Amino acid sequence: MRVLLDENIDRLLKSLFAPGFEVVTVRERGWDGKQNGDLLRAAEKEFDVFVTMDRNLPSQQNLKVFKLAVVVIRAPSNAFSHVAPLMPKVNVAVGKARVGAATTVGA
Repeated sequence: MRVLLDENIDRLLKSLFAPGFEVVTVRERGWDGKQNGDLLRAAEKEFDVFVTMDRNLPSQQNLKVFKLAVVVIRAPSNAFSHVAPLMPKVNVAVGKARVGAATTVGA
């Protein structure tokens, strides 16, 4: 499964994804600064799941039109120490994510 990490997520979290998930960051892909709609359109061509901390994304975008699942991480901040403990749940959510829908993990 191919996973794209939004630029608001610490790249060091890549190592905490389950084996079998191929994880690439927005920056590694060269998509820094793309707006959400443009980013999702580009991502759906190459990735299965988009992982973000943008809580507003599901309400700002009609996810049903994208061939991509979205996982939203909710944590006090995007600091590694706040997000790392959520990674077991993130891995489960990524594995079960449904195309055209968002799954929220965390508080």
